[in-house]
Amino acid sequence: MKDQFFRTRIRFDGLTRPGDVRLAGELGVDAIGFDFARDARRQLRVEDARFMRHALAPLVASVAIFRDNSIEDIREIVRLLRPSLIEFHGDEDDMRMRSFGVPYARALRREEWATMNAAAIHTRYPNAAVFVLYADEIADGATDWSWMPQGLGKPVILAGGIVPDNVSTIIGALGPWGVSVLDGIEFAPGRMDGDRMNRFLLESRGADRRK
Repeated sequence: MKDQFFRTRIRFDGLTRPGDVRLAGELGVDAIGFDFARDARRQLRVEDARFMRHALAPLVASVAIFRDNSIEDIREIVRLLRPSLIEFHGDEDDMRMRSFGVPYARALRREEWATMNAAAIHTRYPNAAVFVLYADEIADGATDWSWMPQGLGKPVILAGGIVPDNVSTIIGALGPWGVSVLDGIEFAPGRMDGDRMNRFLLESRGADRRK
């Protein structure tokens, strides 16, 4: 059981407009994920990184998200954005992910880790600072969480299918270190709804207080 001072970290992903970045900071989000992954629906260009950086509120962390990007692009985005964390979704190995001088998160979908135990995950990604577990079953209201890997020993962020209507239940049932939301706060891809952002944060903080 988490102690009484534990607070779930909240991350908003897929923001593409500086105004939405500023609003997220004003509402109290902990981190913002910027998607530079190749062929992503909400893909930002290298040159967008500087504008996103300038829109960040003080003490709000930035996360640069990649999938099989070139080394040159990653280095340039890291230089411009100066992210707190870089997150990888592609075929990158541990050596490449840790080569950029920034702590890295490894994103895993259920089909990637359903047959792996904690030891196998750590062997493959020994230097990961955070694991981001995508569990799309969340959106279907699943109540059996026995398939989730146990004993990872590092911060875990849950993502995929999390919306204002279910985030409180998820936090209450699973107690993740953090949760990430994308579709649940949008009115169109990459365009955020302020009311949904605010409600997501309120539901999350309410779940923490009840814990």
